[in-house]
Amino acid sequence: MNEQRKRILTGDRPTGKLHLGHYLGSLQTRINLQYEYDSYILIADVQALTTHWENEEILAENVVNIAADYLSAGLDPEACTIVIQSMLPEIHELATYFALYTSVNVLRHNPTIKTEALQHNFTDMTYGFLGYPVSQAADISIFKAHLVPVGEDQIPHIELARKLIRRFNELYKPVLVEPQAITSSVTRLVGLDGKNKMSKSLNNCIYLADDRAAVLSKVKSAVTDPARIRKNDPGHPEVCTVFAYHKILNPGELAEITAECQQGNIGCVQCKNNLAGKINLLLEPMHERRNKYKNPDLILDIIAEGTKKARKVAQETMEEVRSAMSINYFDIYKRQ
Repeated sequence: MNEQRKRILTGDRPTGKLHLGHYLGSLQTRINLQYEYDSYILIADVQALTTHWENEEILAENVVNIAADYLSAGLDPEACTIVIQSMLPEIHELATYFALYTSVNVLRHNPTIKTEALQHNFTDMTYGFLGYPVSQAADISIFKAHLVPVGEDQIPHIELARKLIRRFNELYKPVLVEPQAITSSVTRLVGLDGKNKMSKSLNNCIYLADDRAAVLSKVKSAVTDPARIRKNDPGHPEVCTVFAYHKILNPGELAEITAECQQGNIGCVQCKNNLAGKINLLLEPMHERRNKYKNPDLILDIIAEGTKKARKVAQETMEEVRSAMSINYFDIYKRQ
């Protein structure tokens, strides 16, 4: 990696396959920036356990699957570093130091934490779940990342990371980098149910690994204008989930689709078939790249090499952190 370039840190929890919302929300940004910045892509397996601690057996499969999604989507292992979070103990050490001056009330009032607690029906939040934004701050800090591509729902976490890093630099020495968030122009991709954002846990997704038939089947199930009963009924595109996808994935035909729908000249089936075609066109090169990474051993080799490189960076950062905090005891006494 080129030490002169700025760094990016981003990643995902390996709780399942990646979907279109992930791709449009942040993965596409990572791919576009990977040759311009030193990019570290974190497979956050420890954070996955904060909500799936009783399902640890799925982690190994999910780690490989999510790496396959990264590589098929266009992340280049020659240009970016894919890292397994749990294999960098320095992250967890730094998270402990951040936790020393992080208020529990601040974590409880984090809007993303509140939303996720409701999704998982957590009436009594665990220490690990409540504190995972602190762990995220350590993820970012350990690589001294300048930029963090995220979806809008993660903005509160980046703001907390900035505060924790700023506070560390004030308390001790300015050795950590205060990051900036990069958000996609796609603020939110609604799920096929038309009610919630696209989410693995809500089973309303189109996955990057879905084949042509699966995409068509899922698009056909998408919620449309409930007031439109017959094909020639005037439509209301603004309330249609399929139209919301066209706005993002098919802007070139948007004006025509809007007019045809409002005039009742195009049926929902035709509109859905059109959308499925556009989605499959987007996913086709991903499927071609995925064939290159069919062997899990090849994927594991890429992850192992990336983690090895990242560990060196993490160790260097922690040497600076311990020195700033005056807890590098052996070094201190050697100088006396």
